[in-house]
Amino acid sequence: MRAVVQRVKEASVSVNGNIIGKIKKGLVVFLGVADGDTMDDACYMADKIIGLRIFEDEEGKMNKSLQDVDGELLIVSQFTLLGDVRKGRRPSFVQAARPDEAEKLYEAVIEICKDKVKKVEKGQFQAEMLVTILNDGPVTILLDSKKQF
Repeated sequence: MRAVVQRVKEASVSVNGNIIGKIKKGLVVFLGVADGDTMDDACYMADKIIGLRIFEDEEGKMNKSLQDVDGELLIVSQFTLLGDVRKGRRPSFVQAARPDEAEKLYEAVIEICKDKVKKVEKGQFQAEMLVTILNDGPVTILLDSKKQF
């Protein structure tokens, strides 16, 4: 499972011109599920996202987590994070999980986060979405449940 995590002042996701998810200060997570991922990967990813200390403390150091700042969370599925372009220029998505399995694990991450974060919004799985982000910092972190980076 892979994620791109961005610290934001606000963000929203819309489908067909309708906003389906909107947050204020918090994190936007683009989440890709790989073939072979399990609930262990979902638990790892949710825990890592919630625990990331990427919000500034009183001294201006990144030392606070999403929970510490009472932040909000927007999670958007993005299978293209599993795109492999090491060979050629057209991405290969053979590493991405099948949609039915990917959706289950995507929803599992959301549910785990809902138990620990006051507001969790989401995108629409397999939809063409428009994501609007006011990146704060900018701060962008890459995560991989297999710890490849």
